[in-house]
Amino acid sequence: MTHYTTLANNIKRKLIKFSETICQGLSRPDFKFVTQMLYGLLASGSCQLSEISRSLNEDIALKKTIERLSRHLATFSGQDKLISNYIEKVKTNLAKTPILLIDGSDITKPHSPHMEYISKVRDGSTGEIANGYHTLGITALSATEKMPIPIYHKIYSSVEPGFISEDTEVLTGLNFLSKHFHKKSVRAFDRGYDANIYFERLIDADESFVTRIKKNRTLIYKGKKINSLELAGRFKGKYLLKFRKKNGFEVDVKVTSIPVQLPCRADTQLHLVIVKGFGKTPLMLLTNIHVKDDRLPIVISKVYLLRWRIEEYYRFKKQQFNYEDFRVRGIQSIRNLDLLVTIATGHIAIMADKPQRITTYALMDISKRVFDFPKFSLYALTDGLTTLFSRISMNFSNHLRKRRKSLQLTLDIWGGFDCVGIE
Repeated sequence: MTHYTTLANNIKRKLIKFSETICQGLSRPDFKFVTQMLYGLLASGSCQLSEISRSLNEDIALKKTIERLSRHLATFSGQDKLISNYIEKVKTNLAKTPILLIDGSDITKPHSPHMEYISKVRDGSTGEIANGYHTLGITALSATEKMPIPIYHKIYSSVEPGFISEDTEVLTGLNFLSKHFHKKSVRAFDRGYDANIYFERLIDADESFVTRIKKNRTLIYKGKKINSLELAGRFKGKYLLKFRKKNGFEVDVKVTSIPVQLPCRADTQLHLVIVKGFGKTPLMLLTNIHVKDDRLPIVISKVYLLRWRIEEYYRFKKQQFNYEDFRVRGIQSIRNLDLLVTIATGHIAIMADKPQRITTYALMDISKRVFDFPKFSLYALTDGLTTLFSRISMNFSNHLRKRRKSLQLTLDIWGGFDCVGIE
């Protein structure tokens, strides 16, 4: 038990230090609220306020704790400062030229028709139309283990006042990246973002991107317009690469790169990277990255294949925190809860990026995995945290109290007086 107590106290101190860093410039009540929410999310493995409140184990009625957290979720207004501090914190775990993954998702709430601004969305899991919210997420890959560290997540509704379009939301996310990351950071998109409005925005800002294009995309090759799939069929591949799938099997792929232009920006030189071997239809990647190296198509291919990390991030967030089962109804509360779940996920990803640390290894061991430690260790670390905190019964709020100055008398009280002879 001593081992668990010591480990739990060390992790709590690190969490409080992490929270102090990202809460700089916020009030003391806001700091306590953010810290308690982060701890509650990690300790309970749930985004329900009742479970978060139970994990805090406060010496007051559970209802009072739930009401306090609910009130703060509805009134918290330090989102911009919090996310800015958080990004500065996670940048220390990123490469000098990080890979930024952009993708959208959804949150379905089929049995909650009275939530504020709830709209119709397409459930990505079933393909059916249901009540819910649209989301846009951006993650950055860590430098060491290529873990997806979330840096931007926005929940929006098509029926909310002020909503313009999905394109506007994506452009807002790209402007956020321009504010916090330099132009050479590689922005990776799936084929859902094969649109002129995004290409023109990225080219005008001179920002590096890799986008998978659709089969019906028109390109300019050697001064003539041509269909992208037809163009890809003309090339067999210059380089032979071996990729290992999730099931452990290796696949041989052929990669080549050719210069092309877009009809909407015929004055801008781009590269089309063609990857054959993953299926009947070749993988076609459009990029504006220019390097004097023949290995460019290899690098671009690997960058795009790492884009699947954001899919794992979405899956982890929904499964590990049971995210789609949140019980708050106001849109402001929903967005604040989403922000805190995103930051909690980032904190775990930072831990997972340093697997050799004693704390990380201990949590992996506590999680009791059936097989060897997985490469994508976010699930194991969260299970380890939940198991560890469940074995330690302690009021977490006691860790947030300011230490009072000791009232014990010391020899300093006598100043420069001669104490000889005092009995």
